[in-house]
Amino acid sequence: MAVVLDILKNDPRSARLRHPEKAHRPDQPVQAKKPDWIRVKAPGSKAWTETQKIVREHGLVTVCEEAGCPNIGECWEKRHATFMIMGDTCTRACAFCNVRTGLPDALDQHEPEKIGDSVAKLGLHHVVITSVDRDDLKDGGAQHFARTIAAIRTASPGTTVEILTPDFLRKDGALEVVVAAKPDVFNHNLETVPAKYLTVRPGARYFHSVRLLQRVKELDPSIFTKSGIMVGLGEERNEVLQLMDDLRSADVDFLTIGQYLQPSKKHHEVVRFIPPDEFKTYETTAYAKGFLLVSATPLTRSSHHAGEDFARLQAARLAKLSPALSA
Repeated sequence: MAVVLDILKNDPRSARLRHPEKAHRPDQPVQAKKPDWIRVKAPGSKAWTETQKIVREHGLVTVCEEAGCPNIGECWEKRHATFMIMGDTCTRACAFCNVRTGLPDALDQHEPEKIGDSVAKLGLHHVVITSVDRDDLKDGGAQHFARTIAAIRTASPGTTVEILTPDFLRKDGALEVVVAAKPDVFNHNLETVPAKYLTVRPGARYFHSVRLLQRVKELDPSIFTKSGIMVGLGEERNEVLQLMDDLRSADVDFLTIGQYLQPSKKHHEVVRFIPPDEFKTYETTAYAKGFLLVSATPLTRSSHHAGEDFARLQAARLAKLSPALSA
């Protein structure tokens, strides 16, 4: 059994310091033992190996690997992968994140087509595209997102596209470029409650992120919007409930809540492991507040079961609209 899986340990890039900005920080407490409900099977099936081969052949980056996602074995076995565009190096340095930080390389101008080809080869019905933050780019990578969406539409017309974007902070006009490309789902994670931003997500601004999601709906109401948070970082229950209200005020459709897992002793500590019954109460409350869909479990991650969730989102919207259409 395994929890956080470091399948990049033999990667040539591992010789580079992964988080140079954290190297001189004091070590954070590490939970000696994880509870029984935080358990997953280690990857290694034939289908998992085939998915990995396609990713490697195209020189692609996946957030599944870079973020040490605990669900990689399950997802890759189903030939599901979340592609991370614009490189493997982020310009932010969030205290929770395992993605490499530093000065990124130039964009691979052929990457959108590589992604499109991989989606077609994997036969994906639904694909999730995310990225590192690229504060070094004038548009934050918005045009690259748009080109990637277009390339997927060309290579695999039947595939629905979900994007998980950075916040495009101080990148005027960037959001409009991405929305104009018409992704089926626009996801931007708040990650944590506002009181924790200074220590957990210092490079971001909570209300900017909320406004970003609200603006997507203003630009194109047909696009599903989605956001997610981690719990176990020391947040209070009432803060999570207020965050739900903030997202509903922005007309967000889908909320995901998962347990924070500490990638290393240099990352933010796990203050508490939230038991499954508390996740269930969050789910019940979120539905009562009006979200079309809620996923709240210890192992919930933004892209976990994304294809199945998209079908559920469509069904939930249709069910909500049906009474109005029949009136």
